[in-house]
Amino acid sequence: MSKFAQGEFVPQNPDKYVGLGRPRYRSGWELSFMNFCDNNKNIIKWASESIRIPYQNPVTGKQTIYVPDFLVQYLNKKNQICTEVVEIKPKKQSIIESKASNRERLTVAINYAKWDAATKWCRRQGLTFRVVTEEDIFYQGGRR
Repeated sequence: MSKFAQGEFVPQNPDKYVGLGRPRYRSGWELSFMNFCDNNKNIIKWASESIRIPYQNPVTGKQTIYVPDFLVQYLNKKNQICTEVVEIKPKKQSIIESKASNRERLTVAINYAKWDAATKWCRRQGLTFRVVTEEDIFYQGGRR
């Protein structure tokens, strides 16, 4: 599935989707995650791009807004309700590699600023923040 797919997602379990309007996916990875949320029996409810978190852009120094991809509430293995804010990102945009270009390094630095703000915001709300990469979405079991 192409990671460049874009479109409107139509939930098969619309009672679980609590966002405003129909969710839009901006990549095949987001589409895969939406299908997971829609069809997983442990997902209680979910929303797409429903939270706005202020952060300071480390490149421009300006205050701006970060909109994470998903808000997900689910039952964990202990049957406890958990709520997470989830960002879907390619792994290469979540780590700085020595061979990365300056543009890629700037992207990662901006992502880190967003994720730091999201982690702190979530902590204040009693939530968890998680970055999900293609390795998490397409994990087939076994060792990583």
